[in-house]
Amino acid sequence: MSRNGSEPVRIAVVGLGYWGPNLVRNLHELHEAEVVWACDLREETLATLGRRFPAIPQTTDFDVVLDDPSVEAVVVATPVSTHFQLAIAALRAGKHVLVEKPLAHSSEQAMTLLREAAERGLVLMPGHTFLYSSPVTMIRDIIASGELGEIYFISTSRVNLGIHQPDVSVVWDLGPHDFSILRYWLDELPARVAAMTRGCVIPSTPDVAFIDLAFESGVIAHVELAWLAPSKLRRTTIVGSQKMVVYDDTSKEPVRIFDSGAHLPDPGTFGEHQLSYRTGDILSPKVDIAEPLSLQLADFCQSIRTGTKPRSSAGLGLDVVRITEAVDRSLGLGGRVVRVQPRARARRGGAKRRLSAAASRVRG
Repeated sequence: MSRNGSEPVRIAVVGLGYWGPNLVRNLHELHEAEVVWACDLREETLATLGRRFPAIPQTTDFDVVLDDPSVEAVVVATPVSTHFQLAIAALRAGKHVLVEKPLAHSSEQAMTLLREAAERGLVLMPGHTFLYSSPVTMIRDIIASGELGEIYFISTSRVNLGIHQPDVSVVWDLGPHDFSILRYWLDELPARVAAMTRGCVIPSTPDVAFIDLAFESGVIAHVELAWLAPSKLRRTTIVGSQKMVVYDDTSKEPVRIFDSGAHLPDPGTFGEHQLSYRTGDILSPKVDIAEPLSLQLADFCQSIRTGTKPRSSAGLGLDVVRITEAVDRSLGLGGRVVRVQPRARARRGGAKRRLSAAASRVRG
């Protein structure tokens, strides 16, 4: 169900804790959107927001948002454990929905959301903000161009000191960032996953994780996640047969391309000690400055207006949940390698086909 016209999309923001105020600010500055409700259970949180945005109506009652026919879309920025409950209620009330990552806490929940959105012709979008980061989109274009050659491996580190989440592990909190980026860059799900974690501060809540992923294309990836590190690090290394890239989200030069590599001149004649190494130029391309969250929200509004598929699609969000579930399965088996399920399983073939059709139809 697309929405024509140039009038701003009327949006309610639900959840005003850590990320919610950023959403309100960006939506307030976006000409494509109008914030018509700010919703949170905590009166003091609403009062704080109200001092900055006094014209935005406030409520502690989510039903008020759902019952308002002028609300076209709902943005959910609440704890992960509440994503499904709030998103499904909003969809059933006829609202387009953007859910902060991850889309849901299980692939079964995510598929239910996809099916509901598809049947009602609504946009469903997970908030994978890094897909709108200029360095991330630049690197995707570099990979797609073939400039790096065959991608051998990718290594990522996403660590900082805090913030421990009360309802999820570090895997569900930070992992979706890197899983969504890898899915976006490589355009494929990993086939196999193996993982190790430890709960250092709270034994029952893992705050550090080391995750290995293997893709059918031959690419392997290593993802390091931690809430417990002396400094903030967001660094990714991509090694190809022709060139290599370092992406550092905290650097003034976020993308650096290395014209470096190694090859075996004559595999039939020379041994491993006859490798030819190449160390060439290092290029730091100019990266456009733009706030990813603003671009993401503009894409959400554009999808509502025109029916186009957003970059951070619900299908991609479902894939991220599948990867994260596979990590949990590996952990439950002591770190053994497990396969990533390519689609949600259903008891009957007809139900399985309907779920697959919903995943392909849904625009969000």
